[in-house]
Amino acid sequence: MPSLQKTSPAQDPPVVCPTRRDEVAAAGSELIGGPIGRRALLGAGQLTPVRVVVLVALGMFALGMVQKLPCYNWAWFRGSTSQYTHACYSDIPHLFTGRGFAEGLVPYFDRVGGDIPFLEYPVLTGLFMQVAAWLTPGGDVTAQERAFWMVNAGLLMVCAAVLAVCVARTHRRRPWDGLLVALAPAVALTATINWDLLAVALTAAALLVWSRSRPLATGVLLGLATAAKFYPALLLVPLLLLCWRAGKWRAFGTALLGAAGAWLLVNLPVLVFATDGWKQFYVFSTDRNVDFGSVWLLISQLTGEQMRPETANYWALFLMMLAVAGLAYLAFNAPRRPRLAQLVFLIVAAFVLVNKVYSPQYVLWLVPLAALARPRWRDFLVWQGCEVLYFFAIWFYLAYTSGPSKQGLPTDGYQFAIVLHVLGTLYLCAVIVRDILVPDRDGVRRDGSDDPSGGVLDGAEDVFVLGRAAHPARHAAPAVEGTRVDWGLPPRE
Repeated sequence: MPSLQKTSPAQDPPVVCPTRRDEVAAAGSELIGGPIGRRALLGAGQLTPVRVVVLVALGMFALGMVQKLPCYNWAWFRGSTSQYTHACYSDIPHLFTGRGFAEGLVPYFDRVGGDIPFLEYPVLTGLFMQVAAWLTPGGDVTAQERAFWMVNAGLLMVCAAVLAVCVARTHRRRPWDGLLVALAPAVALTATINWDLLAVALTAAALLVWSRSRPLATGVLLGLATAAKFYPALLLVPLLLLCWRAGKWRAFGTALLGAAGAWLLVNLPVLVFATDGWKQFYVFSTDRNVDFGSVWLLISQLTGEQMRPETANYWALFLMMLAVAGLAYLAFNAPRRPRLAQLVFLIVAAFVLVNKVYSPQYVLWLVPLAALARPRWRDFLVWQGCEVLYFFAIWFYLAYTSGPSKQGLPTDGYQFAIVLHVLGTLYLCAVIVRDILVPDRDGVRRDGSDDPSGGVLDGAEDVFVLGRAAHPARHAAPAVEGTRVDWGLPPRE
């Protein structure tokens, strides 16, 4: 068992303050008056930490909308390169006409023109788009495209608020970690490019309710998230591994059934009555050529040979299987059971890295997971810096390749940006793996906590471990207020 040594409660306040534990957060706080004082009344008054996080998130979202103003005013509608040179591109206004919403076509049931016969998005995202189209007022096409983007931006702002609340509340004693999401520049820049925030918010809500030991609600939310985007289904893998190690089979089974039921409830009507339209997302994902941002595009450009979709699918699947094997090794061999957020980040990051395409908005998938898995401002900002550089690089590269004047970022520069994005993500993966293998380096566990987002896993005994994890006194234990925990050491009298 771990040894416990009493410390002063003043040294370990109920709410963890980043400015007291993170040197980068402390330095950044000088802009608003400096680190919080020892006598501050934490959580007092109307501006609680969660409310502050939400207000900051909404403010940053609004700044992201302002960044899109050149496109909203004219660049989406005049020429092909202006929306790239101003780095304000969005799929939303273009798909209003390109996927038949302007003509009143019903997604999945009605065919649209072009190479893609039906809407190529999962069903819940298609429903989100259809609701936004219903709310879009009439007028000429340009006015409708502007209004469609604005309506979607309003709905996505609600998703951003939900995301901020969920991240701030997942770790009960660490609400200020939500500021990592709220202040993330990549979120402000990419939030209104596409509809990914819907799935991201649902996934964050699933992690929140799991932290409250509600596996059925977790499964339902994960099923809905998977009905909006595929990647949330990956969260079932770390849930399986950690529940296996802790022997929490009932909780995992409940979550799995809830996810399957919610996914079927959303998908089954479209699957039965519009089978061809329902399949379009999966057909498109399978047949899609290697595209922007992926390592496969980098390999194709460097070798001068276009990689076939089948080859990229094979290698992506093989590498994901290796990633799952590595995740299983960490789950069963780590000296302490890894935190759920750590394994979730690693598997989603692996999927991002091996995917055939890396659209700029895919960074939204990782931001809340990074805030929960590695809430250290230095590492988070290093990664965000790489992602922001990639965000501008892809638009300037598209300006270079699509414009007759060849103004923008040439191929060599874009290839460097891809490498930078990959290295930044791998860096964050590396420090998270280090935290798993050396739990003393994990800032979340510094106060003696086990897994604040673990729900039924938090403080649970291990029942299945391998390797060095099989040694005694390595299992998880609940945090004790006002104590210091020396994990893995013999008990003190």
